[in-house]
Amino acid sequence: MKNLLVIIFAVIFLGFFGCNQTTKNENETILKGKTKVLVDETFKPVIEDQIMIFESKYDASIKLVAKSETEVVMSLVKDTANIAVLSRTLNQKELSIFKNKKITPRITKIATDAIAFISNKKNKDTLIALEDIIAFMKGQPIQNCRGLVFDNFNSSTFRYLKELSGLQEIPKTGVFSFKTNEDVIKFVSENDGMIGVVGVNWLMQPSLKIAKTLKSLTILNVKGVGKKEYFQPTQNNIAEGKYPLVRDLYIINCQGYSGLGMGFASFVAGDIGQRIILKSGLLPEKMPSRNIIIRKGIESEKIK
Repeated sequence: MKNLLVIIFAVIFLGFFGCNQTTKNENETILKGKTKVLVDETFKPVIEDQIMIFESKYDASIKLVAKSETEVVMSLVKDTANIAVLSRTLNQKELSIFKNKKITPRITKIATDAIAFISNKKNKDTLIALEDIIAFMKGQPIQNCRGLVFDNFNSSTFRYLKELSGLQEIPKTGVFSFKTNEDVIKFVSENDGMIGVVGVNWLMQPSLKIAKTLKSLTILNVKGVGKKEYFQPTQNNIAEGKYPLVRDLYIINCQGYSGLGMGFASFVAGDIGQRIILKSGLLPEKMPSRNIIIRKGIESEKIK
């Protein structure tokens, strides 16, 4: 009877311990195997490119799942995903959940992103003050704006402007949401007077579905709070701190072991990955190096 109780206790202990550990796939290394990466939908285009190049170089298969920021974080803490790309790090409450699982998330900063305002080309005003956007979020009318259009009320773009405006709840009037940045771009192109709020990556690296649609849109120049000049969300303006709506981009790896999450994060933070980010319109965390070859003279070949 005593031995039976010991065996039962051991089984319960091992079962509990196993439920709180991340199990590594035996066929997975940092450069080989299969895994899933969740991405904030705002950054889907650039992460798609990263995965495509990573898979072409290594024996790896990565499934990309684009969701809202809130859904991505929920998937992380509920163990339905272990790797994510977000525009924020984990807060103390979220980190404590992983601490209880004996997992220390690896957080790698990979880029700086910008939030852009877009309008229909029929709207001849190409300037917008951030103070006016904040006032509109609080329910005050502003010129040349019938409504603000977001991809999703659970998205990082909405959270960013909601926090910037000091709001606790979703505005009751004048603010609309769809599901994706593509939906926002399409709606604004068809409706004069609406201002869309999108990730700049969707404008600099559009999908074939919306490439033509962008021709009917204008990317607005934005004036920061208390500033005098207006700036577009270009890489140069982001780098120099002139554009007012920027946020950092991170890969959060909660695998708890040396798997594809570590390899993919290292790749994106490395030279090739940073070149992909540079091409996407975002600002790389580390500017890719350039090799300059200096020759003493120019050799010429005789034409035969």
